[in-house]
Amino acid sequence: MVDTIEILAIIIPLLVIAYMLLSSLRIVRPIEKGLVERFGRYHRFVEGGITLLLPIADRIIKVNTTERMTPVQRQDVITKDKVFMGVDAVVFYKVKPDEISVKASQYNVANFQSQIDTLARTVLRDIIGGMDMTIANTSRPTINKALKEALDEQTEKWGIEIIRAEIKDLEPPRELIISMESVLKADNDRQAAEKTAIAQATLASGEKNASIQRAEGNKQAAILQAEGQKIGTITIAEGDAQATKLRNEALTTYFKDTAIVFKQLDTIQASLQNNTKIIVPEGKAISLILNEQENMTKATIIPITAQKQDTTSKKS
Repeated sequence: MVDTIEILAIIIPLLVIAYMLLSSLRIVRPIEKGLVERFGRYHRFVEGGITLLLPIADRIIKVNTTERMTPVQRQDVITKDKVFMGVDAVVFYKVKPDEISVKASQYNVANFQSQIDTLARTVLRDIIGGMDMTIANTSRPTINKALKEALDEQTEKWGIEIIRAEIKDLEPPRELIISMESVLKADNDRQAAEKTAIAQATLASGEKNASIQRAEGNKQAAILQAEGQKIGTITIAEGDAQATKLRNEALTTYFKDTAIVFKQLDTIQASLQNNTKIIVPEGKAISLILNEQENMTKATIIPITAQKQDTTSKKS
């Protein structure tokens, strides 16, 4: 019995010591910083890793230093031109990792997350309240920049760094949206009508120009055709005249003495086609006719004696 008591007297203090040692060990993650307080007062700053606390006397406050996001509660803001607009926003921030900033985030503000939300709503009312609705709708980058600068100025003493602040939604009243859509539709219809009219005018102009070009082409083709016909007619006439001239020159040059005889022969040949009797003088004419007799099968040739010229002269 005594041995058991002695064993328990040894084991129990050891267990208490082991518990106190284990409970005094704290692990701080790399994304966190620690503030150690001893008897309720700030004692030291702890980086990531294992730290040993004094049992009962010490406690540690772990602070996350990564970037976080706080949604700004939706609110209705009245613009400069008396239009109510619903505004949603988000703020991205983080606690600065240095000792002073970490201490400020815990000792200078009770709950910096809710404070940022409230401060952002107040700043947005001031910014958008000084703008007209149309300007506010087209000035989101300006609003975001002004909101970030205002939050930076207010949260600097809390050890908070504002990464960015952005407007999620900026919505005018439903009635105003319907009215704006009607105006926009009417404007789109007007632009479409103008573009259609311009297209039709362009098409008509193109067709007109095409008709003019076709008419000009037909005109030029008719002119060229007439000129070609004229030149062809002149060329044929000149050719016929040249041929006639050459024939006349040939008759004059090579058949000077018998040109009249050939003319008579042409007349005789035409007459013989109808079985006509021809009376011709003797001499060269009869001999030429005889040479052509084989082509005169239906004609009868009667030669006569030609009187001498001097006898004709005496009778006169």
